[in-house]
Amino acid sequence: METTSNTYQKPDKKTPVVLILLVIILALAVAVLGYKYYTESQRLEDTTAEKEILEDVKSDLEKQLRDMVVEYDSLKTENDSINTLLTNEQDKIRKLLRYRATDAEKIKRYRDELETLRKVMRSYIVQIDSLNTRNRLLTEENIMVRQQLSEAETQNIELSKEKELLGTQVQLAKVLSAKNLVIKPLNQRDRENSKAKKIAKIAVEFTVRENTVAEPGSKAIYLRLLNPDNVALSNPTGDMFTYNGENLVYSAKRDIEYENNDIDVVIFWVKTEELIEGNYTAILYTEGYEIGSASFELK
Repeated sequence: METTSNTYQKPDKKTPVVLILLVIILALAVAVLGYKYYTESQRLEDTTAEKEILEDVKSDLEKQLRDMVVEYDSLKTENDSINTLLTNEQDKIRKLLRYRATDAEKIKRYRDELETLRKVMRSYIVQIDSLNTRNRLLTEENIMVRQQLSEAETQNIELSKEKELLGTQVQLAKVLSAKNLVIKPLNQRDRENSKAKKIAKIAVEFTVRENTVAEPGSKAIYLRLLNPDNVALSNPTGDMFTYNGENLVYSAKRDIEYENNDIDVVIFWVKTEELIEGNYTAILYTEGYEIGSASFELK
C-alpha cells in the first residue's frame, strides 16, 4: 500500500520584496517621465510665448519701416536731387524688409537700422523745410518784383498816355480855326442871289483866328462845297488834297501868309457845273484839319 505523504511548503518571503521594488522603480520612472513631460511642456509653452512676442515685435518694427517708406513719399519735392536721395532711402528700407534671417536677428537688424533711418529722415526734413522756406521767400520776392514791374509798366503806360495826350493837346493847340463864316452866292454882276440857276460864283468869307502857338508862315486853305446830294463841287482842274488819310476833291483853294494874328480871307468858287436847289455846306480845311463850316440854301 502506497503511502501518500503531504508535504507543507512555506511561501517564498522574497516575492513581496521584488514586487515592492518593481512598484517603486515603476513609480519613480513614471515620476521622472511626468517631470520631463511637464518641463518639456513648459519649455514649449515658453518658446511659443517667446516666438509670439518676437513676432509681435518684428511686425511692429516692419510696420514702422513701411510707414517710413510712405513718409518719404510725402517728403518728395520739386527738387530732383533731394527726390533721388529720398528714393534711395526708400530702396534701403525695402531691401531691409526683404532681409532673410531669424526673428531675433531681424529684430536686432531692424532696431539698429530704424534709428539710423529716422536720423536720416530728420536731416532731410530739415533740408526740405529750409528749401521750402527759401522757395517761399523767393516766391514772395518774385511776386513783389512782378508787382513792382507791373506798377512800373502801368506808370509807364500812364506816362505814355499823358505824354501822348499832352502831345495831342499841344498839336491841337497849334491847329488854326476859322470864325465868322459868311457864304455869299453871287450872280454874274457879283450881287447876292439865292436862286440856283442864277449863281455864277460863291464867295466864302471868314477870319482865321489869332493863335500864338501855331507855326507862322504860308498856309493853304481848302474849301469844299457839298451840294444837297453831299457831292463836292469840283475845281476846274479836279485837284485833290489829303484829309485823314483820304484824298478829297476840293472846290477852291487859297494860300495865305499867317503871322499868328487874325486874318480875313475870302475864297471864291467859280461855277463849273449846274447847281440844284437845296441845302449846301461849306467846309474849310488846312494842314490836315477841319477849321470851320457853315450851311446855306439855294432855291
